[in-house]
Amino acid sequence: MKYVTLGKTDLKISQICVGCMSFGQPGTMHDWTLDYSDSTKVIQHALSLGINFFDTANSYSKGTSEEYLGRALKENISRDKVIIASKVYFNSGRLSREAINREIDQSLKRLGTDYLDLYIIHRFDYQTPMEETMAALNDLVKVGKVRALGASAMYGYQFYNLQQIARDHGWAQFQAMENHYNLLYREDERELIPICKQMQVSLIPYSPLAAGHLSHLDWQTNTLRSQTDRVAMGKYDHDKTIDYPIVKRVNELAQKYQVSMTQVSLAWLYKKGVSAPIVGSTKASHLNDAVASLQLELTDQDCQYLEELYEPHKIIGALNQNPPEGTVLIDEKK
Repeated sequence: MKYVTLGKTDLKISQICVGCMSFGQPGTMHDWTLDYSDSTKVIQHALSLGINFFDTANSYSKGTSEEYLGRALKENISRDKVIIASKVYFNSGRLSREAINREIDQSLKRLGTDYLDLYIIHRFDYQTPMEETMAALNDLVKVGKVRALGASAMYGYQFYNLQQIARDHGWAQFQAMENHYNLLYREDERELIPICKQMQVSLIPYSPLAAGHLSHLDWQTNTLRSQTDRVAMGKYDHDKTIDYPIVKRVNELAQKYQVSMTQVSLAWLYKKGVSAPIVGSTKASHLNDAVASLQLELTDQDCQYLEELYEPHKIIGALNQNPPEGTVLIDEKK
């Protein structure tokens, strides 16, 4: 395993982060999530591989993702050996001070810990004043409930404005950006990613394998997730015609180097300056592939070959307004 420093902190994160949306009581959010026993097997295997970074959210599977993760970690490793990230936004009150203070305490309780290493705002809140959000987050750092702050999918100007407010007040700034980024979705290369690099904010993208489309040649498989994940369908199916030729090129390079498509797709992200892609896994064996990607170095020519067919996509991740209260799934195919 390889480790890097998160932003300007002293936190050392593994260059693979386990995405914990895969964990939680099936049917509470997705049908394909793992129950506690199977979640624990994946978490134990991740730890055995040297992975120390786990990303969950208060909204995942009605809190059971946090519960499963916290319980499994407590049974298998000491708290100071792991980096736990969780999120706030898809909840009542969004990013108001009241909501942030309520949600952090509930997340800590479900995770069975008294602090989070990384607390991420899940989206931009169009209703709460930015100063209120950043002040509330800063207070969490001051009292020790949170060690570092992060943000997730939003527009570049929104992230810049939030960060500038923190700077102006001498408050804790964001150290990580969890955005939608992979070979099939590269819209953040225009603004958000350059801003993050300028500010020395670590990139920890979600959906690095485009819901599996970059890990196998078949667009759909017979797995439960492939058949039932309507969010993945909503994010990717509409652009299959322009995206599938890129998938085929990933497969070509995988054959050339005698590695998996997963390894090529993640190696491309490392080449683009990503610190730790967030890899969701429903099988322990999936993580072996992800870790192996750290040993693959693509050439500039390889990257050009993978990138040259890309066409602009509609924005998926950043929101133009707050969704209706109670919304958990966005981009869902109806």
